Amino acid sequence: MAKKTLVTGAAGFIGSHLVEALVQSGHQVRVLVRYNGRDDRGHLDRLPASVMDHVEVHRGDLKDPEAVRKAVRGQEWVLHLGALIAIPYSYQNPLDVVQTNVLGTTHILDACRDSSTIERAVLTSTSEVYGTAQYVPIDEAHPLVGQSPYAATKIASDAMGLSYYRSFQLPVTVLRPFNTFGPRQSARAIIPSIISQVLVSPKIKLGSLDPRRDLTYVKDTASAFIAIAGCDAALGRTVNVGRGEDLTIGELVERIGRLMGIQIEVETDEQRVRPQKSEVGRLLAGTKLAQELFDWKSAYTLDQGLEATIEYVRNYLSDYRVGQYTT
Repeated sequence: MAKKTLVTGAAGFIGSHLVEALVQSGHQVRVLVRYNGRDDRGHLDRLPASVMDHVEVHRGDLKDPEAVRKAVRGQEWVLHLGALIAIPYSYQNPLDVVQTNVLGTTHILDACRDSSTIERAVLTSTSEVYGTAQYVPIDEAHPLVGQSPYAATKIASDAMGLSYYRSFQLPVTVLRPFNTFGPRQSARAIIPSIISQVLVSPKIKLGSLDPRRDLTYVKDTASAFIAIAGCDAALGRTVNVGRGEDLTIGELVERIGRLMGIQIEVETDEQRVRPQKSEVGRLLAGTKLAQELFDWKSAYTLDQGLEATIEYVRNYLSDYRVGQYTT
């Protein structure tokens, strides 16, 4: 059944894919996009007119409660993806990250609480809240360990959402994706960073090659948002989504090199290495709950996702500041 759906963070990487999937599924979509003087709508500008003709654009900032209230008004679903997500940036400006991720989420929750039409508020979490895996696969009962200011803000915003469910019966659910990748992702993320550098030179700069990550293709993550929004059994709960397979960054480099037909040489760049106690060593998703509650599992293989991402970065290489460390 079609829902009037607000997507925050819609101009971003995952948000733009979610908007596309929602429109294609027949939902009535409104987006909240942070205002800028260029009238730049981020990755929404890459969507075809056949999609954007069905999207209502609101401009504002998550830090502005009145702008948030206007965007939420009259909506049935609110899918809240808006956040500052770069971990290196959270080292540099933690207060900005707190204000956007924690205060901004609280503004969303308050606006939803004051609305008579809200049927579901889905908050976006992150696997970073678990810190380095204490056991694998990581299920939703795993301890939360904020190893970066960014992770700490997401722990706080998740807790705020669940507290509104318990205190005010607000229909909140929390989706916790493991590392999402795909077309439109910026070079601050590991996969487009590798690909964009390789397209210029087989010798690339990276940080540590030892961390292990569970990498999920963005179309799978988008489908999980829609599935959890329609699942009454997920109310008041946090649910992981991921492929349930992990590999090291070094193994990922080899995989990308094989798909691109290039022998990649890696040089360690110290500015890309996280502080030792802040680096998350391993993330591997336990997705049993997602399968039980809303019959979700990843549909795309790692290679399928990597091939689509390689094609995208190759076509839009000019968008990437190759040679500069993007935080």
